[in-house]
Amino acid sequence: MVVRKFPGPLALVIHGGAGVIEPGQLGDADEHAILADLDKALDSGHAVLTTGGTALDAVEAAVTVLEESPHFNAGKGSVFDAGGGHELDASIMEGHTRRAGAVAGVRTVRNPIRLARVVMDESPHVFLIGDGAEQFADTQPRIERVPNAWFDTDTRLQQLRQAQASEQAQWQDSQNLRGKYFGTVGAVALDGRGRIAAATSTGGMTNKRWGRVGDSPLIGAGTWADERCGVSGTGWGEFFIRNAVAHDIAARVAYRGDAIAAAADEVILRVVPELGGDGGAIALDRHGNIAMSFSTSGMYRGWIRTDGSRGTAIYRQA
Repeated sequence: MVVRKFPGPLALVIHGGAGVIEPGQLGDADEHAILADLDKALDSGHAVLTTGGTALDAVEAAVTVLEESPHFNAGKGSVFDAGGGHELDASIMEGHTRRAGAVAGVRTVRNPIRLARVVMDESPHVFLIGDGAEQFADTQPRIERVPNAWFDTDTRLQQLRQAQASEQAQWQDSQNLRGKYFGTVGAVALDGRGRIAAATSTGGMTNKRWGRVGDSPLIGAGTWADERCGVSGTGWGEFFIRNAVAHDIAARVAYRGDAIAAAADEVILRVVPELGGDGGAIALDRHGNIAMSFSTSGMYRGWIRTDGSRGTAIYRQA
């Protein structure tokens, strides 16, 4: 029997994005592949935790696996922007120190979450963007680079063409954007030392322009971790920014003593929809309690609870 050096409870929760995902919408093969990749990410993050690793290392490991999958809007599966390329964003945060790192608009970094981690560990800054982030990546040997076309997939190209065909209608009726921002990935972990970390990564919005950046790389909007809880969001980024969603959930835990599930539900199911947005969030607290709240019809998600039980799901009824 292996005795862990840090015997506190372990927990991990991940997401692959919230959006309009109805039963029967995915083919059997795609559904199986998505669930398998969620399981692979859980395995990667949990292996870090069970061998005495940190929550920070665990969320980086889990998100890296999701970035390598073409099924999620992050890393390899990132959506196309209006110019036919890809701009990727990511952030990571360590709760007990409040250290954080983030990048936005990177185009040649295979795993943006790794670059966000290096920004946190190896620079005096929190957030680097665009060409500057790429220049910083040039100084970091561990950051793998790829041509921007490496992120191309046929599925995302079809989505770009569909978005461009209906672009005028979308701008005229903002409600057409509800539920269409799914695919962002994220993870939150609790390690045996009782420490929490959170991470989020995305390819952004299909057909985005003007250097648009959503909530995923913004500390307090798409990602937050402190000594009490951690949060990673997915959804209509503009509304997550305007409501500081990740921090709002954590603040309800810190200042009102809300349970993590109640805090997540209040923000995701009431605050964001009241302003016209939608999406979801995963969260966990220092006791290992897990929340997976979403106002859309589905959210790719997976979890390993403190008792070792685990699961993956896509649809609301799961």
